[in-house]
Amino acid sequence: MGSVFEYAPAPESRAVVDIAPSYGLFIDGEFTEAAGGKVFKTVSPSTEEVLSEVAQASAEDIDRAVGAARKAFEKWSALPGAERAKYLFRIARIIQERSRELAVLETLDNGKPIRETRDTDLPLVAAHFFYYAGWADKLGHAGLGADPKPLGVAGQIIPWNFPLLMLAWKIAPALATGNTVVLKPAETTPLSALFFADICRQAGLPKGVVNIVTGDGSTGAALVSHPDIDKIAFTGSTAVGKAIAREIAGTDKKATLELGGKGANIVFDDAPVDQAVEGIVTGIFFNQGQVCCAGSRLLVQESVHDEVLESLKRRLSTLRVGDPLDKNTDLGAINSAEQLARITALAKTGEAEGAERWSPACELPSSGYWFAPTLFTNVTQAHTIARDEIFGPVLSVLTFRTPEEAVAKANNTQYGLSAGIWTEKGSRILAVASKLRAGVVWANTFNKFDPTSPFGGYKESGYGREGGRHGLEAYLAPSSPEGER
Repeated sequence: MGSVFEYAPAPESRAVVDIAPSYGLFIDGEFTEAAGGKVFKTVSPSTEEVLSEVAQASAEDIDRAVGAARKAFEKWSALPGAERAKYLFRIARIIQERSRELAVLETLDNGKPIRETRDTDLPLVAAHFFYYAGWADKLGHAGLGADPKPLGVAGQIIPWNFPLLMLAWKIAPALATGNTVVLKPAETTPLSALFFADICRQAGLPKGVVNIVTGDGSTGAALVSHPDIDKIAFTGSTAVGKAIAREIAGTDKKATLELGGKGANIVFDDAPVDQAVEGIVTGIFFNQGQVCCAGSRLLVQESVHDEVLESLKRRLSTLRVGDPLDKNTDLGAINSAEQLARITALAKTGEAEGAERWSPACELPSSGYWFAPTLFTNVTQAHTIARDEIFGPVLSVLTFRTPEEAVAKANNTQYGLSAGIWTEKGSRILAVASKLRAGVVWANTFNKFDPTSPFGGYKESGYGREGGRHGLEAYLAPSSPEGER
């Protein structure tokens, strides 16, 4: 986008990553071909070039992976916590050492800007492993009894929006608590999980403790329905989450589901406007809006509506959209053609239902999957774009007059994952936050994550918490007072 001075291109070198032409499944410490020999391609969303070919796991492969994890569980769970911690610390340090390589890889496979993978995703990935390494020998102090026990084999299914970070959220607490893992990365972003398999080998992690199986939805379904899985951890769409809940109902499988969201970002009349505008931009345009806790509904107090919107539009016209490997890029590519089609359709619905659409003038690259940052004004709660999760760089703006109205509108959703409040009054932050039905409420900031802080939602945003002490609970069976299970 044009400005007073142009930014010179600042591309990050691809040379730091060596992507193999094909990858197998990582089972029992070795890379192996899928039983059926089927493969699929993973492409770079910003250029549509094929990055690699990846194995498509079948039910037979899942059975092998679960068997390897079950066998490894015996020895892994018997290790003292301090010994398990050593492996987690080692993994964390290797991630730090290889962070540049992993950041470039993630940007290539996912489409998000290198600035985000380098400065947000990778430091948080390492931090999660460091944090849970610290818990491994202190589980008796987690509030789950004196001697809580691991559940067994965890089946973990992660999405494409934060491929390596979601892997860390799932694997770090599972290993710290003595469980073993079969993880399925998203179909469109399998590469960072396969590189993580290599990190496990580099760290000398015992065979079978972590198994990585790639594939589409059918692979995930086979993992969920496998009789020897003790726990399912899923991050993804609400529709798939509901299907998983139905599938495991009546079994003794435990589950945590972290699903969709339609977060409200509430700006009061005394909010610092420039700071709020930065937070609004972070809330919805970070990772191209492909964030379950995105602040996708902006609720602005009527008296400051015009001022906030004018400032927001001015800020949006300075965002740079384009090559995600360029260090100056603010918005990268949409993850897939399928996701782009969904965003495009929902934006059209917004227009058809009478909301007013605005985007800054920006030139989109000719190849790849791109969507300009978009604002909708004159939005009511009845509009589809105010109710449905778009999962893209699209912001719906609504107004309110009183704090009560702001709370009522913010809570008027089937989701309950996140919310934001912008005001200079600490008392108002506390009063409003306590009434919001959202798992995470940010005050005068947005999309801030920390491994010590629990994350999860209410209502159709799922159940269970990840991160913090609370994140251990999903992987442990509480010990009874007598020490019996």
